[in-house]
Amino acid sequence: MSSPADQSAGLAALYQERILEHYRRPRHKGALDRATGSHGEKNPLCGDDVAVAVRVEGGRVDAACYTGTGCSIMQATASMLMDLVHGRTAEEVEVLARRFDEMLASGESDASLGELGALAGVAAFPARHKCARLPWKALSGALEQSRGR
Repeated sequence: MSSPADQSAGLAALYQERILEHYRRPRHKGALDRATGSHGEKNPLCGDDVAVAVRVEGGRVDAACYTGTGCSIMQATASMLMDLVHGRTAEEVEVLARRFDEMLASGESDASLGELGALAGVAAFPARHKCARLPWKALSGALEQSRGR
């Protein structure tokens, strides 16, 4: 039987692999046809640059894609986030954004965030919080633009 420390190390390795998988093989990366909103964000301190486009139909995110370059944390967050928001309302996305911020503050994974729970370990690196939040900011701007249409 493994010790709690061994289990914790195993979980951290699994989470790290999940992040690297999304970085190496991102999902939903590219242009989005018939987008109803798009918004870009940059972090000039580290070079992260991301733009998110959404198509909202019937008050729900019908599709979401991103483009950009940056560190593995930012890229993995964007990839996982595009999956998470599909089918959700802007209000539901706002709730998830708050939960993500709480997870970064506490370091405790949140099952409601799906694969994004793998980023709980980023809590230990405050300088990387901006990297993880950047796609959320771009998504928020894209949803805001979509609401204005």
